[in-house]
Amino acid sequence: MTDAQWNALSLPINLAFLFHSTPMSKTVAMYPSPAGAMLSLLPLASWEALAAENAALGRMQTDVEALLVNRLAGTGEYYMAPIDVCFELSGLIRLHWRGLSGGEKVWREIRHFFEQLKARTPVLSVEREALHA
Repeated sequence: MTDAQWNALSLPINLAFLFHSTPMSKTVAMYPSPAGAMLSLLPLASWEALAAENAALGRMQTDVEALLVNRLAGTGEYYMAPIDVCFELSGLIRLHWRGLSGGEKVWREIRHFFEQLKARTPVLSVEREALHA
């Protein structure tokens, strides 16, 4: 995902998960916050353009899998993750966040979360997949 593609999604932070919601009949984006998972208004055209360039996004199971994006500290990691794992991250942030910047403990917990996730889930390739793959 290029910086331009990420910016077109209009998300306020560099950590989010995107999935197709049956009740909302569209792809939605959520991001973890000290208040829990926050719903963002996702410009659907931006998502459609991104999905058209990456066939893996079209294969996500509705209401079950999400694209978990970690662009914190310039990492640029993208995971196909079960949606419950994404909400687990949201709960972890809500539980450990302190003060305005979160405190060292929450950032340590986030790093640990992604280390564990990386060990059991392959990071999606940054190379674009062919549409006819």
